[in-house]
Amino acid sequence: MGNSSSTSTVPPPSSSSIPSPPPAAPSQPSNLTPPPSVVTSEIKPPNEVKEETTTNPGTFEEMHRKCKELFPQTFEGGRFLVSKGLSSHFQVSHTLTMSQVSPQESGYKFGATYIGTKQYSPSEAYPVMMGDIDPSLNLNAHIIHAFTRKIRTKLQSSVQEGKFMGQGSIDYLGDDFTSTLTLGNIDILNKTGVIVGHYLQRVTPSVALGAELVYQRGPRVPGGEITVISLASKITGENWQFTANICPSAVAAHCCYYHKVNEQLSIGAEVETSLMTRESVGKGCYQLEIPSGNAIFKGSFDSNWTAEAVLEKKLMPLPFTLQLSATANFANVQKSQYRFGIGLVLG
Repeated sequence: MGNSSSTSTVPPPSSSSIPSPPPAAPSQPSNLTPPPSVVTSEIKPPNEVKEETTTNPGTFEEMHRKCKELFPQTFEGGRFLVSKGLSSHFQVSHTLTMSQVSPQESGYKFGATYIGTKQYSPSEAYPVMMGDIDPSLNLNAHIIHAFTRKIRTKLQSSVQEGKFMGQGSIDYLGDDFTSTLTLGNIDILNKTGVIVGHYLQRVTPSVALGAELVYQRGPRVPGGEITVISLASKITGENWQFTANICPSAVAAHCCYYHKVNEQLSIGAEVETSLMTRESVGKGCYQLEIPSGNAIFKGSFDSNWTAEAVLEKKLMPLPFTLQLSATANFANVQKSQYRFGIGLVLG
């Protein structure tokens, strides 16, 4: 739901680009990032709740997903990814990244993905296990499993520079609602951690309303503990969707709009604002698919004068995908900053 770097405290419901105390925990801490592109056309993870074919409104944490998916995932330097499906259920990947701007992100990573045989529909199979590890033993691991059609669990863990972080959640997918309970970095001995509760209810065929309750306890939390409540709405049209989160205690709001113009073009807009800090960030994005050229182009521009773009083109008939990335910041005309990246995916 943009990229954000995690901190020891929990960021507000909107992006960390707008610091607004008191902080509110996100549904999925950004420090538990999923492994890089380890899934190809040979192995597909289960799709999320099919909002178009069911009255279930989907999960709270994925309300902004349609808009977020339009933003380009830029990178700097060079990247080479080799993906190999060993069977219809198991695949491995090797990723080599080279970057001068972010040396900590440079290096080699080994990834693996397993898709189980328990199917509830042609597009859903469980369990799903994904992970990656680098030579420094920094590890990311994800496990998703559905015990029934209505009960789904997620486990995530991360080991970065010897520090362990973990999170677990359980979703209950009702006929017209979804409820979620998430526990993050729970330490019973030190009495620290984060507890998040979500509820999203479809009230009409096109409108869903929900709420988020966050409780965090820890030595770095102001006052030792904090509770934050956020409200949410989701309005879905024939080819558009509007979603919004409002946090009254932080006087902050996060809104997204998604519109599918036609089969090739989709556009989106995102606004994050905090009256407490008097800061706002607006972003616009689009995705253009070019079937005749086997290419997908994504671009975005925000109110901080930053433009980003990514082009992905399949080099048919070869099993290669070429990736071109560019980022430019024009906030200072005399000292404009540019970053470029090139990647190649095999598999």
